[in-house]
Amino acid sequence: MNYKSTRGHDVPQTFSEILLGGLAPDGGLYLPQQYPQVSADELESWRKLSYADLAYEILARFCDDIPAEDLRALTRKTYTAEVYCNARAGDNTADITPLRKLGDEAGAPLYLLGLSNGPTLAFKDMAMQLLGNLFEYALARAGQELNILGATSGDTGSAAEYAMRGKRGIRVFMLSPHKKMSAFQTAQMFSLQDPNIFNLAVQGVFDDCQDIVKAVSNDLEFKSRQKIGTVNSINWARVVAQVVYYFKGWLLATDGPGQKVSFCVPSGNFGNVCAGHIARMMGLPIDKLVVATNENDVLDEFFRTGVYRVRKSAETYHTSSPSMDISKASNFERFIFDLLGQDAGKLAQLFRDVDTKGGFDLSGTPDYERIRQFGFVSGRSTHDDRVATIRDLSSRYGITIDTHTADGVKVAREHLSAGTPMVVLETALPAKFADTIREALGHEPERPAAFEGIEALPQRFEVMPADAAQVKAYIARHTGL
Repeated sequence: MNYKSTRGHDVPQTFSEILLGGLAPDGGLYLPQQYPQVSADELESWRKLSYADLAYEILARFCDDIPAEDLRALTRKTYTAEVYCNARAGDNTADITPLRKLGDEAGAPLYLLGLSNGPTLAFKDMAMQLLGNLFEYALARAGQELNILGATSGDTGSAAEYAMRGKRGIRVFMLSPHKKMSAFQTAQMFSLQDPNIFNLAVQGVFDDCQDIVKAVSNDLEFKSRQKIGTVNSINWARVVAQVVYYFKGWLLATDGPGQKVSFCVPSGNFGNVCAGHIARMMGLPIDKLVVATNENDVLDEFFRTGVYRVRKSAETYHTSSPSMDISKASNFERFIFDLLGQDAGKLAQLFRDVDTKGGFDLSGTPDYERIRQFGFVSGRSTHDDRVATIRDLSSRYGITIDTHTADGVKVAREHLSAGTPMVVLETALPAKFADTIREALGHEPERPAAFEGIEALPQRFEVMPADAAQVKAYIARHTGL
């Protein structure tokens, strides 16, 4: 299995070669030269597999340059009850990704797929824990070190830092928007005292952080000298690890071959739902992929109109679902590449337009008309919507959900089809967003004991302007390279 860039860089790369690198040399994102296909018979044979062994079966189709016994050992080391179930009050018997039926609404079974059982209580752990083990394995095999540069709007940062802390040969430099995450999210990251973890609070919004990561990654000389890698969803390994739980969700929600399932995904950066797109391209019987946005509705606008209009920093809202406060979806490029029939030249021009004109317009074109062939629909949720949804699910089903999952449930209900299961991907535990839970329900959300008082712990971070040159200088000072 070799990989190519969405923008046309024509030197094939293996999985291990792109694992540590992030962006392609031409600024594009990597995709496999062809999507591996999974047959209905293969799907049925996977019904009784553990999550770890299901992960192996899917990942083996994408990374055939890692020996099979090593890859299986990595997935089994990663996906254990001890790693993924401690968040649920020490319950080590629960499924790693439990599927909970809420009820039948509009003739459709409505489910939540629990993805927040990991060490940082967010779905990002599902891929990031594997990425940490893959990085350590690949670096040891090559005798190399890696300086990870990432950007987070809330959950990616803590998931990456918890996965990489103490890992041999790895440093993490994580950018986050200063004072724009929840208090819990901030404390999860900034309270870490590990010497290989560096938190930089950028004076701006998430998109400024993401732009810095891309600017540094596009400086090929600096990237090579400083051994820069990424953990954001521009990293292919991170996305393909997320593909696994779509297959698991489908297997849990069905009882036979060929049955269609829809998935609703709260999304800002398009990485999570891009994994669903890849699963669908592999042959998973997905009916709809429902993109749920908050007030920062760039993606919803595109899927409704064909216009991709990036917002400026001043136009990006700070909301009560802050991990989706994103106005430039870095992973969107992978889907657009497929939408354009993998025309790299046309793709590159569209994303030059993003840089120079602030977006592009596919409305009225044959390309836009093909969107429905890929199953995508979308919707938007506001603060009032998420508060109302949190209250409704608490009253109706006795469950408390976080703000981003509430956005997902609200939009999922707008796209139900009778007889077709709708699976909403849970994004985080409600403890991470206590202010809105108190507003909605009048009490504190349940919090795992390990995180009691986390906001009061000493915090270690550095405030920095939104300037790539200053970030590069900071990295150089702390690596000595």
